[in-house]
Amino acid sequence: MQSITDSTTENGISIGIIGPDVLVKRILRVLKSFPSFRPISKVYGIEDEAPGLAEEIAGDVEAILVSGPLPYHRIREETSLKVALHHVPLTDTSFYRALFRIKNALGPERTLRVSIDTLGIQMAAKSLNEINESRIEATHFNGSSYPSCEELITFHQRQYESGASDAAMTAEGSVAQALSELGIPNEWIIPTDQNITVALERALLSTETRQSKEAQIVVGLLNIDQFEKRIHTHSSEHEVQKFKLEIHRMLLDYVESLDGYLTHLGGDEYLFFTTRGIFERETGGYKSIPLGRHAYQKFGLSLSIGIGFGRSANEAGTHARVALRKSKEAGGDTCFIVREDKTLIGPLAMADPLEYALSLTDAGLIKKAEDAGMTSVYLSKLLAHVARNGRTDYMVHELAAILDITVRSTHRLVLQWIDHDLVRIAGVEKVPKGRPRQIFRLSFLEDKVGG
Repeated sequence: MQSITDSTTENGISIGIIGPDVLVKRILRVLKSFPSFRPISKVYGIEDEAPGLAEEIAGDVEAILVSGPLPYHRIREETSLKVALHHVPLTDTSFYRALFRIKNALGPERTLRVSIDTLGIQMAAKSLNEINESRIEATHFNGSSYPSCEELITFHQRQYESGASDAAMTAEGSVAQALSELGIPNEWIIPTDQNITVALERALLSTETRQSKEAQIVVGLLNIDQFEKRIHTHSSEHEVQKFKLEIHRMLLDYVESLDGYLTHLGGDEYLFFTTRGIFERETGGYKSIPLGRHAYQKFGLSLSIGIGFGRSANEAGTHARVALRKSKEAGGDTCFIVREDKTLIGPLAMADPLEYALSLTDAGLIKKAEDAGMTSVYLSKLLAHVARNGRTDYMVHELAAILDITVRSTHRLVLQWIDHDLVRIAGVEKVPKGRPRQIFRLSFLEDKVGG
């Protein structure tokens, strides 16, 4: 039994994650897209441990997500937990993936006989029919509804040894491992990322904290980048006023989609209010702001947006101002969110789709960065650039361009960051003439774009 601790944030909605090591790690990777959650994860070696692990963490979480149906039912049968319990479903996509792998391993052109557990007969038959697959002969486990691993192993072993099946398809990792040790070809049917996402969404909606946060006030500050420069491209005051009205109408339409309220603060800045539940849904879980792309396509404008969450409207407004400052520091054309615990989410996708949504919320790491001379301005710019490009390896002249400082100053900073274990030398690039150039890796951001 092993415990995995996730330190992405000290606050949030606590959720228990229970399953085998491979699936727990996979769930944690998908869970990075759910910034509201704070995971407490428990890994088991065999399914028998699942009920005990659930009881161990039940008092510390608002919901528990189990990796599959069998350990879920074991917990339901053997405990009397009051916490919301969910499991990751196995769907046709999971079945297709396992089937594809097993056919490739044994021969895609031959007729295959497989023994299957956990998946329903009707679902498997329907899935095979939808892909017009007639060369699969399936035998399903027809024992108890919630069998033990020993029962499943015995079923698959008998089918294989009698010649009734060429391979096994199982939903249990320990069964797959046992079959492999017996020399029986098999494939572990594991949930896809989409299966996990659906389960996490259900778990999130079941929590009391989530239900109370649905109506929490969110404050947004919108700033039009280089607005004065754009105004000067119009030849008359009449055109300027029309341009401003068109922008205002665009922002009104966006805020209307949030069921929110918009007010113009004057000049290039706007303020809006909405609720957290609506904002989260409209941004796909704090991933993208469609308004940014729309403003660019329609007017060639880029926006800096700051979003604030808070326990009061005043606190949310203060956090929105901090978030807007982070967006401006990152060079504009981006959006940051500051939550009620002052942790940062972002940048969110704007005019250009971002490959990653970075969230640097580890207070210790942020302090370490500041101590190493990485100011909030530099940190915001690095976060934005890494998010847009999905890379953490840079040469010194590239970093200088991102930070908008000289190469000499950048080199001095990089050496400080190396001394504080924030950056390491990842290699060198040879050039036709002159000394090879060192490649520096922003190692403190590696886990933000990995997985």
